[in-house]
Amino acid sequence: MNKKNSNLSAEQKLVMFEEGTEPPGSSELNNEKREGSYHCANCGVKLFDSKTKYESGSGWPSFFESLPDVFETKTDHLLGYARTEYHCKNCKAHHGHVFDDGPQPTGKRYCNNGICLIFKSK
Repeated sequence: MNKKNSNLSAEQKLVMFEEGTEPPGSSELNNEKREGSYHCANCGVKLFDSKTKYESGSGWPSFFESLPDVFETKTDHLLGYARTEYHCKNCKAHHGHVFDDGPQPTGKRYCNNGICLIFKSK
């Protein structure tokens, strides 16, 4: 069962629980360069460390590695081809898709909707 935070905006609810996507380039977190951590906007669980964030050119905040055991994945075909979608394991909120075109050492690109994240500076 999805645990929705009543403080989420309508846009956050659309992306996190109704399979929406924010427009590319719209997140302030694209330009976030400070040291810190990224947390689920719905439940607050820490998902990414700033050391794993990089500029992918995709228009969404991107990370080459998540923290261990924070996401569950499923395959979606909404665009007519298979993509790996990931959700917060704690609250089931959709965050984005993971691709195999990221930098080393993982080769992964977690392409995350910025609206689904809260940045906490160190």
